Amino acid sequence: MKDPINTEHNDDFSTDDWRRLLTHLGENADRQGLLETPQRVEKAWKHWTSGYDQDPAEILKVFEDGAEQYNELIVVRGIPVYSHCEHHLAPFFGTATIGYTPNGKIVGLSKLTRLVDCFAKRLQVQERLTIQIADTLMEHVQPLSVGVVIRCRHMCMESRGIRTPGEETVTSALLGEMRTNLGLRNEFMMLAREKD
Repeated sequence: MKDPINTEHNDDFSTDDWRRLLTHLGENADRQGLLETPQRVEKAWKHWTSGYDQDPAEILKVFEDGAEQYNELIVVRGIPVYSHCEHHLAPFFGTATIGYTPNGKIVGLSKLTRLVDCFAKRLQVQERLTIQIADTLMEHVQPLSVGVVIRCRHMCMESRGIRTPGEETVTSALLGEMRTNLGLRNEFMMLAREKD
């Protein structure tokens, strides 16, 4: 499933818009502590949504050297996830674990972290984020199997609404042989478990 890339990242949202938001919230945008806030917020949101300007296919450089004899799982866990939910623009954060079984090609390990970051720096829901990472890895690296597990805390649940601090949402995506090979699936899920 290909994810459309927004090539028209909107630069029309200005510091004046953030000033109006502050005023709308009941603040004095001319107060000393808020004078530079609109510029800082604009810069922060450009960073938090910079994934729209990245092409995931360009991130996944593959190597054939070193992969010709390796046919076991490769797992990277503890990959940081920082994103914003598209429903409230509230942050959610946690970690991702990615595993795959190579099929003659391996990807640089740092590229898996970059792939997570690329999709996390878009307005998201955790479920979509999980499958986007798995689908992209499957499409561009063409491994025998892919597994992705993401664990996150969501500020839209912790700081408003039901207000349940510390609750963790866990999502997973299993593709290729990981869907049909119970032993492989169990091995990945065991490796993806949180450290004791």
